[in-house]
Amino acid sequence: MASSLKPWSNYKSNWRITCYVLYRSRESKAQKCQELKEALDKTRRQLSTYEKWLAQQEREICELKQQVWRLSTEQRIAAENAARVLPEDPPIGTHGYGARMVRLAMELAKAVGLRGACRSLKIMFQWLGIEPKVPHFTTIRTWMQRLGVAELQSPVESTDDWVWMVDHSNQIGREKALVVRGIRAAQLPPPGTPLKHEDVRLLLVKPGTAWKREDMAAAYTELAKQIGPPRAILCDGAVELRDGAESLKNQRFDVIVLNDFKHKAANYFKAMLRKDQRFAEFTTQLGRTRCAIQQTELGHLVPRSLKEKARFMNLGPVLEWASAVLWLLDHPEAKARAETTPERLEEKLGWLRSFSKDIRRWRECQQVINRGLKFINEQGLFRGAAASLRAAMDVDLVDPTSKDMMERLVAFVGTAEALLKEGERLPMSTEILESSFGLYKQLERQHSKGGFTGLLAAFGSLLCNPTKTMIHRAFATVSNDDVRRWCRENLGTTLVAKRNAMYREYHHAQSRATKVCAVT
Repeated sequence: MASSLKPWSNYKSNWRITCYVLYRSRESKAQKCQELKEALDKTRRQLSTYEKWLAQQEREICELKQQVWRLSTEQRIAAENAARVLPEDPPIGTHGYGARMVRLAMELAKAVGLRGACRSLKIMFQWLGIEPKVPHFTTIRTWMQRLGVAELQSPVESTDDWVWMVDHSNQIGREKALVVRGIRAAQLPPPGTPLKHEDVRLLLVKPGTAWKREDMAAAYTELAKQIGPPRAILCDGAVELRDGAESLKNQRFDVIVLNDFKHKAANYFKAMLRKDQRFAEFTTQLGRTRCAIQQTELGHLVPRSLKEKARFMNLGPVLEWASAVLWLLDHPEAKARAETTPERLEEKLGWLRSFSKDIRRWRECQQVINRGLKFINEQGLFRGAAASLRAAMDVDLVDPTSKDMMERLVAFVGTAEALLKEGERLPMSTEILESSFGLYKQLERQHSKGGFTGLLAAFGSLLCNPTKTMIHRAFATVSNDDVRRWCRENLGTTLVAKRNAMYREYHHAQSRATKVCAVT
């Protein structure tokens, strides 16, 4: 309509002009609205694009922040790992482990057992945040065997002042292991210092089923051919160990045999207590009390158990318990009796009052033995040792029994010191040898009563402080085949192998019987 209107100059009336202007205004407004609408749509499209771009930028920024955090964390961990890196430990020969790891694994095995050593290494390395290869427990066992065989095969200097410490260790069955450890008199620690395992050499580990006098004589002679006859043999007083040494007099006339001080003291104590009816009554009542209170509120007062073997060498803890309970009975204010009544305490443990004098007497004898053992362990045997021993033991002794014990021990040491030469000093205690057996049983753990196995080859590794040089030398001179050869020659068919063969034979017979029944 607007296009059909004529120019306004052709219209003569004002209202027509007004209509024309209004029409033109509406068209322009509609056109502007259309343009604005198109601009708004374009702006909205641009805004949507910008919002998507902004979201993408925010995602990229978040990813970059995570990457920065990850890289900084990795850098921090790398710096910490660099600070925690294990010391340089090049492999030994073709082995996958170095001497440091070998030593660490063996030292852990001595403390916590073979399997425990593997678990300890894994826990330790996990805590450090590193993941090195951890040896299997059978690998650690082989390492200890090789080091043990190497210790037995290492050369021993031939001198005339060797002292052999000899004893047997048995577990189950007839088999016993003869162990000989030696130390030179010239290399004894200074007076006042007891022997350590590093001071004593392992000379022989030999299992066998028969150790009579002639067997011991053959073993002594064979060892003397290798390193020369000793100046002295120190043993626990067993007849075969003492009499077997007579064969050495053919090679050396001045060989002497010394009895271990602790075993001798235990024998004196045993002879005294076996004649004492009061001690028999005491041990009987001790067993009854243990059964009566171990599941009650008095469980913390359960008496110590007497050992089945060598009980007279281990009475100290039992007598200490008895003295402590006697003190507790006389002190109502003690916290240890807070959870029970005086009547209950007297009912279960009051019987100790009737043994108070006996306990003091027995304990005084035990103190005499302990003082004498401490003196012998630290000072050894020498000319004048008996007089010094008397002075060390005779401290506040009241009971005649303890004084008699002291005189017996002084006389025993006096007889032994008369065999020495002037200025000579020798050991007189086999405690270091007894502790060797304890270390071996600790390594065996629950298998300590299952008979000797190839682990016996590792006996020597328990008694030394292995160094890097020692480990390299042992691995270079003793192979796995050498270990197996040593086991075959010395152990033969072990008790465990015989037991396993019995079970195999039994299961085979059962399987065969089942098949026969199925056929019939």
